[in-house]
Amino acid sequence: MKARYYAGAAALALFAGLAHADGHQPFAVGEGDFNWDSYNEFAEKYDLSGQTVEITGPWTGDEKAKVDKAFSYFTSATGATVNYSGSDSFEQDIVISARSGSAPNLAVFPQPGLAADMASQGLLTPLPEGTADWVRDNYAAGQSWVDLGTYADENGEDQMYGLFYRVDVKSLVWYSPEAFDEAGYDIPETMEELKELTDLIVEEGGTPWCIGLGSGAATGWPATDWVEEMMLRTQSPEDYDAWVANEMKFDDPKVIAAIEEFGAFARNDDYVDGGASAVANTDFRDSPAGLFAIPPDCYMHRQASFIPAFFPEGTVVGEDVDFFYFPAYAEKDLGKPVLGAGTLFAITNPSDAAMAFVEFLKTPIAHELWMAQGGFLTAHAGVNPETYLEDSLKAQGEILLNATTFRFDASDLMPGEIGAGAFWTGMVDYTTGASAEDVAKGIQERWDTIQ
Repeated sequence: MKARYYAGAAALALFAGLAHADGHQPFAVGEGDFNWDSYNEFAEKYDLSGQTVEITGPWTGDEKAKVDKAFSYFTSATGATVNYSGSDSFEQDIVISARSGSAPNLAVFPQPGLAADMASQGLLTPLPEGTADWVRDNYAAGQSWVDLGTYADENGEDQMYGLFYRVDVKSLVWYSPEAFDEAGYDIPETMEELKELTDLIVEEGGTPWCIGLGSGAATGWPATDWVEEMMLRTQSPEDYDAWVANEMKFDDPKVIAAIEEFGAFARNDDYVDGGASAVANTDFRDSPAGLFAIPPDCYMHRQASFIPAFFPEGTVVGEDVDFFYFPAYAEKDLGKPVLGAGTLFAITNPSDAAMAFVEFLKTPIAHELWMAQGGFLTAHAGVNPETYLEDSLKAQGEILLNATTFRFDASDLMPGEIGAGAFWTGMVDYTTGASAEDVAKGIQERWDTIQ
C-alpha cells in the first residue's frame, strides 16, 4: 500500500522544481514524463498570434490557478491569449450572456443538463465533425462520453456539443488496509465477493459498513448514489438512461429492485454501524469515522473521491486508508460501470482560436498539465498515468480507464424537484422503513406533476 502512495513523487518533484522562463508555466517544455510530442505536433499546426480565446466556467480560487497554468501552454504553442474567468454563479451567467449575444468562446459546464438545455435553444455550436469518432477511439468507455456530450439541437436533431475534460469518480469503497490485513480480508473483485465479505465480517463479529445519509437540508443524497450504483450493476446503460429521462418510470420493477439492492446493505442491523436505524440520522461527513477506530467500528464505506476531506486530520490515503472499485456482478455480465460526474467544454461563440482550443483539449498534454498539479482525473486513454501528482488519483484514473461504461450521477440530471428533492426524501423514508414500492410510486407521482 505504501509503495502506491509514493509513486507520484516524481510528478510532485517536477512541479516543485521546474519553472518556465516566464514564471507562469510550472513545467519546462520537454522535461518530465509529459507527452510533449502531442504538444509539439499541436504547436506545429497553429499560428494564432494576436487572437484571444475567452472561456468561462465554475473553477475559481485554487482551481482557477491550476487551469490557468495548464491553458498557458495553449498560448505558448499558438501565440493566442487565453482568458479564463471563473464564477460561482456560472450557470446563471452563461445563460444571460448567451441570450444577449455576449457569450465567451467556450464554456465549461459542470453538468450536461444545462448544456443540453442551451443546445436545444440554439445557444451552442456543435463540435467539429469527427469529434464523436475521436472520443470513441481515445476515451476509455468512449461511447459513454459521446452519449453524455450529445444533445438535441433546436430542430430536435442530435449533435455532439460537449467534450469532457475533468472527471470525478464515485464508485469507490474506502477501507483500512491495516484492519483488512489483520483480519485477513481480500479486496473483493465482484459484487458476489463483496456480499460474501460482508457476511464473513458479520460471522466474525465485526460490522461491515458505515453508512450515513445526513446532510442538513440535503439529507438523503448519499442514498441516491447507492441506488444509481445499483442501477448500473443490475441493469443496462440504456435502462439507466431511460430512467434518468423518465422514459422508464421510477416505480418500474427494475428501479425498485435497485432500491432494494441498496436496502440489502443499509436496512440490515448486522451490516451497518449503529444498526439500520442510525443510517438516516448519521451525518455523511461523520459516517466514515468508524473506519479509524481500534478495533474498527466498520470495515467499509462507499463514497466518492472527495470523502478524504472529512477523514481525521493527518490521515494519509494509501497508508491509513485506501479504496477499491465498487465492483459489478460477475453473473450479470454488465462490464465495469463507473458512476461519477465531470465538466465538459462546449462552444458558445465560435472562432478559429476556439476551434483550435478544442483540438488542444484532445491532446494528452492538455490533461497531463493539470494531472501533475493535483485534483484532476481524466478518461483520456492517451495520457501518461505517471504524471498524476498523487497515487490515489492515479489509482482512480486506472478505475476510469478500466471502465466499460461511465454514467453521470442520475440525481444531478433529473429535474431539481426530483433529483434534489423527492429522490432524497424518498430514500430517507425507505431507509427508515417504508417499502421500495411505495417510495418509488411517490417519487413518480411527484415527477408526473412537473411534466
